[in-house]
Amino acid sequence: MVLIEYSELEMLISRIREISGFDFSGYARPSLLRRASRYLTRHDMNVEELMQHIEPGGGIVYDLIQEMTVNYSEMFRDPEFFIKVKSEVFSYLESYPTLRFWVAGCASGEEAFSLAILLKEAGFLERSLIYATDLNNRVLNAAREGVFTLSSTRTFSENYLLASGKGSLSDYYHVAYSKAVISPELRKNIVFSLHDLTGDGVFNEFQFISCRNVMIYFTLELRQKVFKLLYDSLSMLGFLCLGKRETLRYSGIENNFKVIDSTLNIYQKIQ
Repeated sequence: MVLIEYSELEMLISRIREISGFDFSGYARPSLLRRASRYLTRHDMNVEELMQHIEPGGGIVYDLIQEMTVNYSEMFRDPEFFIKVKSEVFSYLESYPTLRFWVAGCASGEEAFSLAILLKEAGFLERSLIYATDLNNRVLNAAREGVFTLSSTRTFSENYLLASGKGSLSDYYHVAYSKAVISPELRKNIVFSLHDLTGDGVFNEFQFISCRNVMIYFTLELRQKVFKLLYDSLSMLGFLCLGKRETLRYSGIENNFKVIDSTLNIYQKIQ
């Protein structure tokens, strides 16, 4: 593994910002160090060599950005979260004639597909639209295809059953060429789109926003900026969902929300 110094990382962050406009300065440094080191190791180069190859209009800087952004998820990750959403959130949203959901930092689409299944089983999917966004175009392309390995579906299926799914996860995909392909019926209600939480603005108003396991990679200052964006994107009495290790504390907007579940970090906007 090629190891880099913090000073070298800062130079790299500055160079990426200069070339692409993408700003990693608000990201937690340990995570960036690991990912930058992994990129250098894979391409058998050091920081100095990488800096020489980063140039305007070149593909390397965008390849590096893709590598340094986080893109891991599972379908029905944290099954108890989905149980709580069904029991505490859907009972409130069932009266809405139309519903808009936002999965921010959607990676390869696992949470968006999980939410679509949840909505399908609750009878809400036909009047719902799910916006699933990420800043990593590579994983967004994978999400649009909705194709997963059969080995990953074993974990997904276990999670689905633990989340009190009504049937079998296999009801929502078919097998083709030893891959699992998500049903078109689920995919037609999902819009996958490029969006940078740290730099882009409000693009719609939502009754439900899931931004789970994203904030842990940001500094406090950047978290506060992103929380403001999420707040402005949420309709009154809408729901905001964070990851288990995340919290609204020190967000600057905590007093505008009612806590629905303090362990699973589900909140409702009340002002």
